[in-house]
Order: sequence, then structure tokens, then C-alpha cells
Amino acid sequence: MAMTPLQRRRWNNFRANSRAWWSLWLFSLLFILSLFAEIIANDKPLLITTPERNYYPLWSEYTELDFGGDFDARVDYRDPYIIELIEEQEGSLYWPLIPFSYDTINFDLDQPAPSPPTAVNWLGTDDQGRDVVARLIYGFRISVLFALVLTLASSVIGIVAGAMQGYYGGRLDLLMQRFIEIWSGLPVLFLLIILASLVEPNFWWLLGIMLLFSWMNLVDVVRAEFLRARNLEYVRAARALGQPNRVIMFRHVLPNAMVATLTFMPFIFNGSLVTLTALDFLGFGLPPGSPSLGELVAQGKENLHAPWLGISAFLSLSVMLTLLIFIGEGVRDAFDPRKSI
Repeated sequence: MAMTPLQRRRWNNFRANSRAWWSLWLFSLLFILSLFAEIIANDKPLLITTPERNYYPLWSEYTELDFGGDFDARVDYRDPYIIELIEEQEGSLYWPLIPFSYDTINFDLDQPAPSPPTAVNWLGTDDQGRDVVARLIYGFRISVLFALVLTLASSVIGIVAGAMQGYYGGRLDLLMQRFIEIWSGLPVLFLLIILASLVEPNFWWLLGIMLLFSWMNLVDVVRAEFLRARNLEYVRAARALGQPNRVIMFRHVLPNAMVATLTFMPFIFNGSLVTLTALDFLGFGLPPGSPSLGELVAQGKENLHAPWLGISAFLSLSVMLTLLIFIGEGVRDAFDPRKSI
């Protein structure tokens, strides 16, 4: 679909902002690489070749019997006994770039965990002997996916709620405004602490709880746009032509309201990411053992004698949030009618 002149102008405005443009490319590259975390960082070989056949441990489960072992049990490919069995069959193991997954414990450390960076563990290990680089890659992926899903879901709910308030107004607007005032005054952190003591939190449970309180971010913006536009000439003309309200709201008025909405969305995404990191830092986020940037920050605080933990977490969060802020500023400037290339 060809872009309209207005869309082309906005796209050119965004590209003219070199800081936002290169931030978008760099963040997209990091995110795409994190989607292939299992291929980059894993404690399973990518490929095992023998004269008889090839094995693909990432996609298939094998037992020790498949490699000439004694037990019908899952294979620990880092076990020297398994490696020796494969080499006796003139086989070869092809490992990922980082031969550790986010939960792999390195038992071959030459000093107690947390151990400093080495040629094997590039950024050292945490206090349980797990590779920091692998946990950063997996933690980056789950953090971005969580923030992305939360931003999209809360934006949809917020846009619908704000559109209904602004378009219909009257008693509906008054009741929803009072409800939002009460709902936004609830102590979210205390509720999360209480609920975390009742059920074990996971990705979807935490997403649902955060969605209950994050949908209000865009309501005021969309409501104001609909209040301004509902009495304009093109809306009156659509009503005179007999078009139903839902068509007028989402086909005619909403595209104008999306300018302010898209401007705010990168910053909502940023806030969602920070919220997850803060909850993980406090211990009320993802389940224990999950790859988490907030948990790495907490480990850096608890292990001041291992500065590589705090430095790794700080640099990862700083780079990620800085890129997102630059992208958000570029989107804001691109939709600003006062900006020109």
C-alpha cells in the first residue's frame, strides 16, 4: 500500500532524526538476535555428527542410549562421559557461540561463584554459577516481549475506553471518569505483594495483573481528541449520511486521535519495561530462576564484591532504555506538524 503524502512526510521526518533512526535499527537488531537466544546461548549442541547419522539436540530429545550410554535418561551434553561416548564414535559436537543457557550452572569454575569474567564466561557468573551473558540475552527477550504485549493490550483497552468517553460524553463520561479516579488510586504494589503470596506469579499472571492498571495511560489523551472532534463538520456530515456511531468513531475520528496515541506509546513501552524490572528487583515479578534483568540488578546489590554483576545490569538497562527514549523522541517529532525535514 502506497503511503499518503502526510505519512511520507512523517516517515521522512523520523529518518531525518539520525539519533532516532539509528536507535531503531540497533534496538531492532538486538531484539531480533534475542529471539534466537536458544541458538546463540544454549547448553545443548546445535548439531552432533557421527558416521551413522546426525543429531539435532535443540529440536529433538535424545537419551543416553542413543549415544551408546547405559541409561534411558535425558542427555547432559556437558557431561564428559557423554562427550567421550560421542568422540569414540568419531562424532563431533558443534556448540552455540555461548555454551550456556540461562539456567545452566557451570560446575567447572576455578573459584567460588560469583566468579569474575573469563574466556569461558565473558561477563562472569552470578551467585549460583550461571553465565551472566546468557541470562542477559534471555532476560532482554522476555523483558521486551512482556513490555510489547502489555503496551499493545493496554493501548487497545485505553483507546476504546477513551473513545467511548469522548464521543458519547454525558453520563457515561462522568461515570467512567469517577471509576478511573478510584481505580488509579489503588496501591498497585501492595496488591501485587498480596496476590504474590496467594499464587505463584508467572509471565501471563503478571501480565494480566499489570494490564488491570496500565490501560488508563492513554484514556485521557484519546478522550480529549474525541471530545474535540465529535462536533466538527466531517463528523456531523457522517452522522447526516446515516453512518453508525462505531463507524464514525473508528474510521473517521480515531485516525486523528492516533497521532497523540502513537506519540505516547514508546514511552508507555519504556514504562512497562521499567515496571517489570522493578518488580523482579523487589522479588514480586517473574518466578525465581527466570532470566530477569531486575533479578540481576538485585544480585549486583547483594554481591558488591562482584562488581561485574551490577555493571552488566546497569549497562544493559541503560542502553536499552536510552535507545527506546531516542526512538520515542523521534516518533514524537515525526508526528509534530510544526517539524519539517
